[in-house]
Amino acid sequence: MPIAIAFFIHYAYVLLFLWVFAEQIGLPIPSIPVLLTAGTLSVTHQVSHTYSLMAVLAACALADSLWFWLGRRYGHGVVEVLCRLSFEASTCVSKTENYFSRRGPSTLLFSKFVPGLSTVAPPIAGQTGMPYVRFLAWDLAGSFVWAESFLLAGRFFGDIAEKSTRFFHWLGHFAFVIFVLMVLGLMAYRFMKQQKFLKEVRELRLEPEELKQILDAAAEQGNTPPFIVDLRHPLDYLPDPRVLPGALRIGPNELRQHSEIIPRDRDVVLYCTCPSEETSAKLALQLHKMGVYRVRPLRGGFDGWKNAGYPLTDYVTETPNSAVLPSSIAPVQPEPKSAVPLL
Repeated sequence: MPIAIAFFIHYAYVLLFLWVFAEQIGLPIPSIPVLLTAGTLSVTHQVSHTYSLMAVLAACALADSLWFWLGRRYGHGVVEVLCRLSFEASTCVSKTENYFSRRGPSTLLFSKFVPGLSTVAPPIAGQTGMPYVRFLAWDLAGSFVWAESFLLAGRFFGDIAEKSTRFFHWLGHFAFVIFVLMVLGLMAYRFMKQQKFLKEVRELRLEPEELKQILDAAAEQGNTPPFIVDLRHPLDYLPDPRVLPGALRIGPNELRQHSEIIPRDRDVVLYCTCPSEETSAKLALQLHKMGVYRVRPLRGGFDGWKNAGYPLTDYVTETPNSAVLPSSIAPVQPEPKSAVPLL
């Protein structure tokens, strides 16, 4: 028996626990190859399917509970840290928040199958104020479905391999190489996908200093300022409900569905709170494909503007002259003196 296989069999449950825990805690290392390997070895009863499942569930429960309580305590700051560690930062925040808005706790049933959602779902659940017992029940159910899917897939592959003695022997000798290639392949795919997205972002984004100069020039010369859109999720308003001067709060889905409210005769600036402006950049790319070409994400988003010391105002909504806003947008409130009206 190859030494790598012997080592895995001897420490299978410890390896499963530590590997899955590391991924769920935020390290960008895929657990799928480990689960498939354990499932394959369970065919010959060298590794117990039941004990493997218990090790995975324990790792998920511990890591997810930790992030749940950190999300409850520190809110969106924890989510930002996790997204910076993730290769799926381009979608993790917006996807998870939207899933929770539409499906609630049932999001936890499938979150581990969606790249970018697995790690950030627990802290967002904590941020929403979900009771811990309810969270743990849904989380364990989702972890069970996820773990069993790949353990059984590995067992199915093992059943097929066992029918051919020659192939099974070959598999045993090269199992470690196959395992390493699977891990490196998944990591390389995620890394390349993220780099491609970030390259597109860099070509579009607008610097906070540049936007400040544009707003100042518009105010001095009496010109129409850019159309600024706040794409933050309602959960992101909790730490600071203010917006950039003249900004309008519109959710990403509403902006796509009601693109007629976006002016074509002036610049459109989008911002969010995601690392590297992921939500706003992704939406900017989509709007480009819809024929809205004067649209750019704000570098650093809300936090970048705020940290630069530029002005923020209390939120005011005004209906653009070109169209009617979707019903999901808040009604008009009295305009504070500090706000810059959106023309």
